[in-house]
Amino acid sequence: MNRFRRCRMRPAGIGVAVGAVGLAVLASATPAAAARLGAADLGFSVGAASDYVFRGKSLTDENPQIYGGVNAAVGRAYAGVWVSNVDFGNGTDAEFDLYVGVTPQAGPVSFDLAIIYYGYAGQPKGSHQDYFEGKVAATVPLGAASLGAAVAYSPEYMGKRGKALYYEINAATTVPGTPFSISAAAGRQEFNGPFDYNTWNVGVGYALGGHLGFDVRYWDTDVGGDKLYGSRVTAGVKLTF
Repeated sequence: MNRFRRCRMRPAGIGVAVGAVGLAVLASATPAAAARLGAADLGFSVGAASDYVFRGKSLTDENPQIYGGVNAAVGRAYAGVWVSNVDFGNGTDAEFDLYVGVTPQAGPVSFDLAIIYYGYAGQPKGSHQDYFEGKVAATVPLGAASLGAAVAYSPEYMGKRGKALYYEINAATTVPGTPFSISAAAGRQEFNGPFDYNTWNVGVGYALGGHLGFDVRYWDTDVGGDKLYGSRVTAGVKLTF
C-alpha cells in the first residue's frame, strides 16, 4: 500500500493504478462479507522500488526502497501500518505510517477518509519529523477507467513547519484484454510559508495474476536546483496477499 495512496493517496513507486483498484475493492466490501472472514479481513504487502518518491521528492536520496505493510478491514472501516526505509542524510533510516479510515459510498462515488501518522526512526533529537495528516479522497469509475481527487491536510507538518496542504487529481485505466494499466496524477504541495511546488507523474503497470504487480513511472516537479525533486523514472514491484 502506498502513502497517499500509502492508504493512500500514499503514492509512491508502484501505486496510483493499484491504489485506485484497491480502493474500489475495499469500498465494495460489505459488513456481512467481513463477518464471514472473521473479526477483520487482513491484507499484507511487500515491495521494492528503484527509488522512494513521495509527492515528487526522493525520500531515499535516490537509492532503492524496500517496504511492507499490513491492513485490516471490517466492513467499510480499515486500519494498518506501513514501513519503508528512508534516507534524509541525518541518521533517519526508516519511516512507519499508522493509519485508520473509512470508505463510504455515495452512488458511483467511492470515498476514502483517513487519519495518517508519519513516524521516523533514527531521527535526530529535536528534529520533530513525525506528523499527522488527514486525508479525503474520492474516485469515480468511468468504464475501464477511474477519475479521482484527493486532499491531505496537516496542522503541523514535518519539522514544525506549521500547516500544510496537498491536493491532487488522478486517473487510471486498464488496457482491455491485457494485464496493463496506465495511470497519472498531478498535485500541489502548499506550506505555511515559502516553497510551495507542483508535482506530477505518469506510469504503466503490469498485473501478473492477482497478487503481483509491476510499475514503471515518470516523476517530476517544478522545483529547481534540488536533485531530490528532479525528474526521474522509477521501477517497482509489489506483492499482495
